[in-house]
Amino acid sequence: MDYAEYRAHDAVGLAALVATGQVTAAELLESAIARAEAVNPALNAIVTSMHESARRQATRTLSGPFAGVPFLIKDLLQDYAGLPTGSGNRALRSPPATEHAEVVRRWLDAGLVIFGKTNTPEFGAKGITEPEAGGPTFNPWDRSRTPGGSSGGSAAAVAAGIVPTAGANDGGGSIRIPAACCGLVGLKPGRGIVPAGPQAAEHLHGAAVNGVVSRSVRDTAALLDVLTAAPDPGGPYPAPARPEAGYAELARHAPRRLRIGFATDSPLGTPISSHAVAAVEETVKLLEELGHTLEPARTGIDERQLAFDFLAVWSASLAATIDEVRAATGARRSDFELDTHLIAAAGRIQRANDYITTHNRWNTYNRRLATFHQDYDLLLTPTLARPPIRIGELDTPPMLRVLGRLALSLGLAGRLASTKQWKEAVIANLEPVPFTQLANITGRPAISVPTYRTPEGLPLGVQFVGPLGSEALLLSLAAQLEDARPWAHLEPPLDDDQ
Repeated sequence: MDYAEYRAHDAVGLAALVATGQVTAAELLESAIARAEAVNPALNAIVTSMHESARRQATRTLSGPFAGVPFLIKDLLQDYAGLPTGSGNRALRSPPATEHAEVVRRWLDAGLVIFGKTNTPEFGAKGITEPEAGGPTFNPWDRSRTPGGSSGGSAAAVAAGIVPTAGANDGGGSIRIPAACCGLVGLKPGRGIVPAGPQAAEHLHGAAVNGVVSRSVRDTAALLDVLTAAPDPGGPYPAPARPEAGYAELARHAPRRLRIGFATDSPLGTPISSHAVAAVEETVKLLEELGHTLEPARTGIDERQLAFDFLAVWSASLAATIDEVRAATGARRSDFELDTHLIAAAGRIQRANDYITTHNRWNTYNRRLATFHQDYDLLLTPTLARPPIRIGELDTPPMLRVLGRLALSLGLAGRLASTKQWKEAVIANLEPVPFTQLANITGRPAISVPTYRTPEGLPLGVQFVGPLGSEALLLSLAAQLEDARPWAHLEPPLDDDQ
């Protein structure tokens, strides 16, 4: 199968070709490997190749709804037994995982042929993908720009045509941000519906969840059916029942007439690009043409405080991760990036009672957003505050790096985290992506859809946040938008500048 034919199908379409005998799993795999070998050197999307094990898998009798479809998993929280889960960190590039993550097992059971692992920032801690351990991943639409993060490797691979869909996860926007940067569909499932085991019951108090990035809504929906096929017996609470008809079937039907509240101003009070505003305005117009009711609305949440509350828990979690990795591997301080140490330092200075107070505010955000959803079916915002930023744009300022190294050597890094310069650096890092953390903290499902492009052709998505259990509604609306303004056929000009 040549590349043009391979690229013309989504994962559901490729599975149908295998099921009807028009192509074999081995032929599809070779098409995917050939594409990866052609474009990955320019993108650095795939950091671990699994070609030989995948070739062996492709020769077996495969079953499941995606039997024979090539697939990539993210090198974070998606363990593959016998291979390391590098997590963008130097110390974790060698120790092998002892068992598959539950989501990986479900993807394999669905017949997907996994042939590689994709790049991620260290421990998924940033909305860009520029780890020191593996080097940056580049956006196929403009290689001077980021594909987003932390699932940037997966998003770049899908946008570049290596695979139609790939594993991803989202703890603060890490599915939706790269989906928006690369012109893809990115659904963050709600808290608890996708298993986190067997190594954990949940990640980041349930704020971090596994999923995929895809070119088509139907792939995202069908793979959500795979991931939610059975409850997780080790989960912290019962998962809500999956719709009896399944997400893929429900996504085929247009949604009822919806009332949607929209906002375009940054929750942080930081600047918003005219393109981000235009992305929402154009989507509002399209949705009104489709019969929905839209109006400006506010959640009533202090989202600037929400951002700091998100980072307080995230930084404490990162501090714990460093300690766990050092205990398990004997890693040295130099095995972690300076930025990772600095974020963790902000977590280490928190007192236990302050941490609990912060987490209690997470619960107030849940309540307030639930009140918003009593009036509106969905919240619409930009996914990004501006088009994908340039590689290196969020590098820690040189003076802060000097101060950071000095503070670490003197054991005073925690004090640096309380300075004005540190707080300014935090806001600067969130300024391009201020909209996504709300859904993580509240555990609500949210989806980014690629309805807008800049005059230069750069993708810039819009985000819908729904109430608990609204994954089917989000997918149905996304499919309606996809029908009205198709995007899966759009392809970056990679082959023109190889």
